[in-house]
Amino acid sequence: MSFIAPLGLLVLFAVPLALIAHVAAGRRRRRYPVRFPALATLAAVAAPEPRWSRHLPFALLALALAALAISLARPEKTVQVAVERASVVLVTDISRSMSATDVSPTRLEAARGAAENFLDKVPDELRVGLVAFSDSAQTLQTPTTDHDAVSSALQTLQPIAGTATGAGLGTALNDLRIRGDEDSARRPPAALVLLSDGSATDGAAADRVAADAKRLRVPIYTVALGTPNGTIELQGRTLRVPPDPDALERIATASGGQAFRAEDSDQLDAVYDRLGSQIGTKPEKREITTYFAGAALLLLGAALVSSLRLGGRLP
Repeated sequence: MSFIAPLGLLVLFAVPLALIAHVAAGRRRRRYPVRFPALATLAAVAAPEPRWSRHLPFALLALALAALAISLARPEKTVQVAVERASVVLVTDISRSMSATDVSPTRLEAARGAAENFLDKVPDELRVGLVAFSDSAQTLQTPTTDHDAVSSALQTLQPIAGTATGAGLGTALNDLRIRGDEDSARRPPAALVLLSDGSATDGAAADRVAADAKRLRVPIYTVALGTPNGTIELQGRTLRVPPDPDALERIATASGGQAFRAEDSDQLDAVYDRLGSQIGTKPEKREITTYFAGAALLLLGAALVSSLRLGGRLP
C-alpha cells in the first residue's frame, strides 16, 4: 500500500497525544475521589465494573483517529487489471517426442491440460491464438477472445514428426499481424508462449525470429517440458528425448522474454498460472481512501455509543 498525500499521516501523532490525555484524566479522577460515608455498603451492592469497559470508548476513538489519518493520506493499493486488447499466441511443439510419458500422462497431454487451465484463468478480454509445429508449423486458431475456439483447437493436437521451432515462432509472429513501422507505444501488448521439449531442427531460424520479436517488442516466454530421462519407442528402439532448456532460454533472452522449466504436470500448471498473470493482467494503483474514511466514521460512532452506554458521557 502507498499514499498519494503521505503528509496526512502526521495526524497519526494525535493518537499518542490522546493516549497521554486519557491517562492523565484517569489519574486526576483517582487523585480527587468523592467522599461517601457509606462507600463499603455501596460497593457491596453494586455490580463490579469490568476494567475493559473504562478503556473501550477511548480505544475505539483512537482507532477512529488512526483510520482518519490514513484516509487523509489518500491510500492506494496495487491491483491486477485486464490488459485491453492484449494478444498471446501459444506455440506448442507436437513433435514425436511429445508422446514421452516422463510427464504424466504424456508430455502432450500435460501441455494440453495446462493450456486449458491457462484459458480458464486469463481475462476474457485477452486474445489467444494457437500454433502447432513439428516439421512445419500450422495456425490452428488466430488470436481471438473466443477461448472456447482455442480450447477446441487444442483437442486436435497429436504428436507427429520433427521440431521446427523457428517455423512455429515465425507463424505465430505473423498471426499477430504486427508491422515494424507501427508505433509500439500505442500498439496493444502481445507475447508468444513457446512450449517445446527438444532441440530445434531449424535453430538458426528460431534465433532470427527471436531477434525480430525483440525489435517488435513481442517477448517470447519459453517452457522446456520433460525430464533428462524421457524416452519414446520408435521402430522397436528406445530413444532418449531430453528437453533442451539452454536453447529455449537463448530464445527467451534474445526476445526479451523469460525461460521456464517444467519436469512434471504440476510445475507446468504453475508456469502457465504465472504466465497468465504476467500476460493477461497488469498492475494498476487504485485509491482506497473511502474504505478508511468509512471505517473512521463507524469507529467514531461505536466510540460515542459505547461511551454513553457504559459511562453516561462522551469519551
